[in-house]
Amino acid sequence: MTLLRSGLFWLALLVVTPPYALVALLSAPLPRQVRYRVISGWSRLVLWLLGRLCGVRWSVEGRENLPANPAVILSKHQSAWETLAFQSILPPQVHVLKRELLWIPFFGWGLALMSPIPIDRSRGVKALRSIARRGRERLEQGFWVVVFPEGTRVAPGERRTYQLGGAWLAAASGAPIVPVAHNAGRFWPRNAFIKHPGIVTVRIGPPIESANRDPKVLNAMAEKWIEEQQKALT
Repeated sequence: MTLLRSGLFWLALLVVTPPYALVALLSAPLPRQVRYRVISGWSRLVLWLLGRLCGVRWSVEGRENLPANPAVILSKHQSAWETLAFQSILPPQVHVLKRELLWIPFFGWGLALMSPIPIDRSRGVKALRSIARRGRERLEQGFWVVVFPEGTRVAPGERRTYQLGGAWLAAASGAPIVPVAHNAGRFWPRNAFIKHPGIVTVRIGPPIESANRDPKVLNAMAEKWIEEQQKALT
C-alpha cells in the first residue's frame, strides 16, 4: 500500500508541476513578495498531496521563538520535505543553494523567481562574500534567509561539518540566527521513491543574537543546539 500511495504521489506531482511552472513564469513581473506567495502555492499543494496520498503530516514546536524581524535560519537538511514545508511554517524566505538547482526544468524555473541566493561552492571565500552581500539585500527586502549549513542532505543520525556561510551572513548583517531541527528524513528519505506515513516534528530554537560575535562562535552555538535536538528527534 505504501508503494502504491507513493506512486500516486509522484504521478500527481508530474501532473501539477508543468502547469504551475507556467503560473510561476507569468508571475515574473510581480513584486518579489507577491511573486513569492504565488509560487510558494506549489509547495503548499505538494504538501497537501503528500498528506492525502502518503499520510505525511507535521507538527511544529517553538513557533514563539520566531523574532518579529527577518532572521537567518540554520537548519538540518535531511530531504526535500523541509525545502517545501518551511514555506508554510516560516515567514517569506529565500534559500542559499547551489546554482545547479536553477537549471532543473520547471522546478528550477520557479525556484529562480523566488529570489534565491545561488552560489558556486568551489569559490571559497568569494562564495561567503556573495552570501553576505546578497543575503543582506534579501533581509532588507523583508525575506528571511534559510541556510543548510551542512551543504547537502544528511541521513537521520548522521552529521557533516557545519559550513560558515549562514553564520557569516548573520554576523555581517546583525540579523539573529534561528536554529531549526527536524526529523523529515524518517518519512521522506533522501532520493527515496517511497514516502512513509507519520508526523514530521519541526523544532524551532531560541534566536541567537549575532551582534559583536564571531561567525565561528555563532556557527558552533547553532550546531550545538541543532545536534542536541536531533538526538531526541531521530
